[in-house]
Amino acid sequence: MAEREVTLRPLGRPGDLGWVVMAHGEFYEREFGWDADFEALVARIVTDYAEGKGAGPQAAWIAELDGRRAGCVFCVSADRRTAKLRLLLADPAARGLGLGTRLVEECLQFARGAGYEAITLWTNDTLASARHLYQKCGFQLVAEEPHHSFGQDLVGQTWQRHL
Repeated sequence: MAEREVTLRPLGRPGDLGWVVMAHGEFYEREFGWDADFEALVARIVTDYAEGKGAGPQAAWIAELDGRRAGCVFCVSADRRTAKLRLLLADPAARGLGLGTRLVEECLQFARGAGYEAITLWTNDTLASARHLYQKCGFQLVAEEPHHSFGQDLVGQTWQRHL
């Protein structure tokens, strides 16, 4: 079996922003039954990023598998001292290749280099693979709250780690 090539690059090529929105919408509907409200949220996050609405340094990356988009992550400002990891996604076809870990590590490295002291993220308890990855990368669960979003009853979680 041929070895697969996984690469990371900065977000910025034509189609990258639209791909992030589309990939999230399709994946979360297929895997978890989430409705278009989630895709709309992702579109707002992507628009804010593209318009540079954050208060501090920000960056985003696309992971490619054999030259095709297969994942992404964004690092934006939560406040002057805290970065926020957003929109982590790894295509199921790329599972087991370390793509998610590489994306999170790239985000952490950027946040440290940008002078942030901590990093936070928000997710939902149903996303077991992502939660496992966050734990492996040193994040700790700091808050949970039930909510009804994206057509589902969910438990939102806030995770954080010091840099």
